[in-house]
Amino acid sequence: MLKHIIDFYKVSAPAPCNGESLPEQKHQLKRLQWSTFLAATLGYSMYYVCRLSLNIVKKPIVDEGIFSETELGIIGSVLFFTYAIGKFSNGFLADRSNINRFMSTGLLVTALVNLCLGFVNSFILFAILWGISGWFQSMGAASCVVGLSRWFTDKERGSFYGFWSASHNIGEAMTFIIVASIVSALGWRYGFLGAGMVGLVGTLLIWRFFHDTPESKGLPPVNAPKEKKVMSALETKEFNRAQKAVLRNPAIWILALSSAFMYISRYAVNSWGIFYLEAQKGYSTLDASFIISISSVCGIIGTMLSGVISDKLFKGRRNAPALIFGLMNVLALCLFLLVPGVHFWLDALAMILFGIGIGVLICFLGGLMAVDIAPRNASGAALGVVGIASYIGAGLQDVMSGVLIEGHKTVVNGVDTYDFTYINWFWIGAALLSVVLALLVWNAKSAATE
Repeated sequence: MLKHIIDFYKVSAPAPCNGESLPEQKHQLKRLQWSTFLAATLGYSMYYVCRLSLNIVKKPIVDEGIFSETELGIIGSVLFFTYAIGKFSNGFLADRSNINRFMSTGLLVTALVNLCLGFVNSFILFAILWGISGWFQSMGAASCVVGLSRWFTDKERGSFYGFWSASHNIGEAMTFIIVASIVSALGWRYGFLGAGMVGLVGTLLIWRFFHDTPESKGLPPVNAPKEKKVMSALETKEFNRAQKAVLRNPAIWILALSSAFMYISRYAVNSWGIFYLEAQKGYSTLDASFIISISSVCGIIGTMLSGVISDKLFKGRRNAPALIFGLMNVLALCLFLLVPGVHFWLDALAMILFGIGIGVLICFLGGLMAVDIAPRNASGAALGVVGIASYIGAGLQDVMSGVLIEGHKTVVNGVDTYDFTYINWFWIGAALLSVVLALLVWNAKSAATE
């Protein structure tokens, strides 16, 4: 049984060359490249719809007395923790897998989990299913990155990777609009059903249009393998030394902490922003979701412009733009949280600033600054340290936010009334701490080695 499963997920065997002429091969390659890229982008955005569905329905779930705010915080954190572990393990598996089947499986399982959650009232069962979803969610990004590596040359990959990176913003916007519309019309249980159906459509899209390797289609490999496949003893020693240097570098760990606090503010708004707007400012689910979706759309702008901002405006330096956009993040949260009353355009402006700021910070604090000061042959280790710290921060945020929200709730004439004072300072304080920590490594130098 295990052997059959392993064989099913193995990299596709090369198909015989179909005898086409060189121009015909180039045309076919270009068509399959675009098919793979678009399927990766749209497919991964649908992963996000299944990942963020819970964030839309928190207030209705609390209102019905299904789960408390603390329980929802714990459930949300379970996904982040299993996702962090899965992102590490599935990165290794994706390199050795048929990525068409690997990515399809991940989205299929998380879609099926969403379809089930609309019928679950047990806290433990809900948390277990959401945790399972988190682990299978981690199959998505790994498959996409491997797919871009297999189908695009080194010179092409950077541009396509940049555009693919916007897929999570597209997925967030889709969630805040599609799922919120379903919840507003039919109720929270149908929100999970709607997200699950989107996931099933995404599974079919990936299965049909996301291709494993050029060789499996009878084409030559895009990136010719290097002649030397096994590292020499000296190269292995240098590789291990570089990875140890990353773990011993205080600047890497400070950046990891800075990213963790940035992720606290990022996922505070993603996970609890709709709940906050409904409970504190009286917005409807649909209106609150629309406001939060603005940050996702603007995040695309921030992500895509981050490289241009640092390379063209700051001559390759990341510290100055990290400070500027870190402070923009703090300002956006202050506008969002500290101005009382309902001010639609002010809340929308706050989300515009927040989205652009987070879009840039994800690129800089979320990895690029750590890669800049890590040895060149240990970039993966630097990204791993920052990535795990970031999602641990996101998970702890969900628990802390749930506890603080429920701990400062009072019931007046049968109506839940919330005091968000402590939440405000927790979220704003995290964003401010992220800026301060990034300042500590302002003059950190590259430790690149050959």
